[in-house]
Amino acid sequence: MARGEKLKQPLAIVLRKHPRELVLGTFIMLATYGLFYLMTTWILSYAIGKTELGFLGIGYRNFLVLQIFSVLFFAGMVPVAGRLADTYGRRSVLMVVTAAIILFGFAFNAFLNPASMGTGESANRGLMLLFLCIGMALMGLTFGPMSAVLPELFPTNVRYTGSGISYNVSSILGAALTPFLAVWLTRKYGVGSVGLYLSGLGVLTFIALCLSKETKHTDLDTLENKEATVGLETTSP
Repeated sequence: MARGEKLKQPLAIVLRKHPRELVLGTFIMLATYGLFYLMTTWILSYAIGKTELGFLGIGYRNFLVLQIFSVLFFAGMVPVAGRLADTYGRRSVLMVVTAAIILFGFAFNAFLNPASMGTGESANRGLMLLFLCIGMALMGLTFGPMSAVLPELFPTNVRYTGSGISYNVSSILGAALTPFLAVWLTRKYGVGSVGLYLSGLGVLTFIALCLSKETKHTDLDTLENKEATVGLETTSP
């Protein structure tokens, strides 16, 4: 505001001047949102659904206990991911975690297929708990750096608008459709297809991360790389 850079129409400016950052921010969040709703909404319906429909038929109360315990892994991994992102960089950490999410998607059938998991009272609760804990841990690891990486993509005067649009468009693409699509995929092609869907979201996020820049050393006011600037100052005559 002191420099007279406050915008009257930040939405128009961010759409016109920063479309690349909007698209990258949207797809960087995609796997995070997809994983979140698979591990909280879809898995509940799949676990307690009727066995005659291809679901597991686990008791609601029994499954909820497992899910509540696994949420501790989500909460615990958020600060861990934040520290790792500050130490090694947001992009580097997110690329590793996203690769792990892609691999996790390929493991859905091994974990959740009724033939391996069992159904009803005979369902393998230990295997289900392991699946939930891995998924929730990955969710925390990918969720942690997001509050830094999205704002750091945009200049100060459009930061709230740009990060807000990316965050919410990603929620539509990665979250709003995911639980419904996952139920349809389960009924039509089996639980393994849901994991492949998650892996697909992960691939899109990984591509977006490859096309983005590391923002760890970005000055939030100028968007300059502070580390590079320091290097120039210390080596200049």
